Amino acid sequence: MADEFGEFSERQPKSKPVAMGGFMTLEKAVEMGEYRPEYLSTFPQWASLNSYLRWNLIRQAIKNRRRFLMVNYAETFNILDFSLKPEMKKVMTNIEKQIESLQKDEERLRLEYMGGEK
Repeated sequence: MADEFGEFSERQPKSKPVAMGGFMTLEKAVEMGEYRPEYLSTFPQWASLNSYLRWNLIRQAIKNRRRFLMVNYAETFNILDFSLKPEMKKVMTNIEKQIESLQKDEERLRLEYMGGEK
């Protein structure tokens, strides 16, 4: 929706925001982009899932994390007078490293969960 100056305000999220009640759930963690099995295994539901379902949750969390990182990258890149703020280059480099690390983790986890029957 355009504001009083004809500028578009931030887009509304496609999904409902996560309400941070009193505790974290497996679903909330995945929605927020937490994909590490070490963390996800702390939830009781994780133990009842087979490898295929675990992989689907991990994959969804990776997609969410990647989307968050790409939005953060774009927002940082589009800062007004970016060329006059050399300190922002460090932020961009950090985001790029996180994206690269996420890609490596995704490949490793894909092999672990879908690489073959155990």
